[in-house]
Amino acid sequence: MTVGQTEFIEALLNPDLAIPEGLVDPMGRPAGKRFDVYRNNVIVSLIDAMQTAFPVIHKLVGGAFFKAMAGVYVRAHPPTSPLLMFYGKELPVFLETFEHTQKLAYLPDVARLELARRDSYHAKDSAAIDPEALASIAPDALMGASFTLSPSMCVLSSPYPILSLWNMNMIPDAPKPQAGAEIVLLTRPELDVEMQMIDEPTHVFLSTLATNSLDDAYEAALSIQDDFDLPKVIGLILDQKIVTEINI
Repeated sequence: MTVGQTEFIEALLNPDLAIPEGLVDPMGRPAGKRFDVYRNNVIVSLIDAMQTAFPVIHKLVGGAFFKAMAGVYVRAHPPTSPLLMFYGKELPVFLETFEHTQKLAYLPDVARLELARRDSYHAKDSAAIDPEALASIAPDALMGASFTLSPSMCVLSSPYPILSLWNMNMIPDAPKPQAGAEIVLLTRPELDVEMQMIDEPTHVFLSTLATNSLDDAYEAALSIQDDFDLPKVIGLILDQKIVTEINI
């Protein structure tokens, strides 16, 4: 009797299900204990991968709770890639509906921040422009230019202090979070991911710049803050190596 892939995966991730009929060991005997050991090892490996991917969530809810929660998640969301370092992308949505985390409304966005860090770290390498390149372009031409932005850049906005929560749990002596919204800019100017808070005008500027000209991005930011400091934000872009190409 041939065991179907779907049946095998369901039994593998759910210890309440019986071992699929017809599953045998190399000697032709019923798999039995071998399958139970394998099933346990798979679950443990996936839970460990979750803990590695979401260290702040692990700290916020505690080890025992995280293990139990991750066990529920693993059974609901089997891996779709053989690369465990990319496992767990559905956790933010899972946390929004998981009954035992409903009082911790900030958890989904903290998970999104941890995923954004991972995505930024694994993003395709790109070379930033030479800052001197801007000086060689006439001001009018520069304002009409569009910029190609680094694939490692990401902006995440939340009504909760997600970066402060991350810092408190990952950086020694970091201050305790204050209630309120935070917008986080993630970049990878060198080998490591860097995160910093930005304001809403800067967020709008960067979001607009991703698909429009520098002038369009500047006008969008001015519509929110009439004294928007363009040179300061250009300095931020160059310092964080966000721009990879200037399109005149």
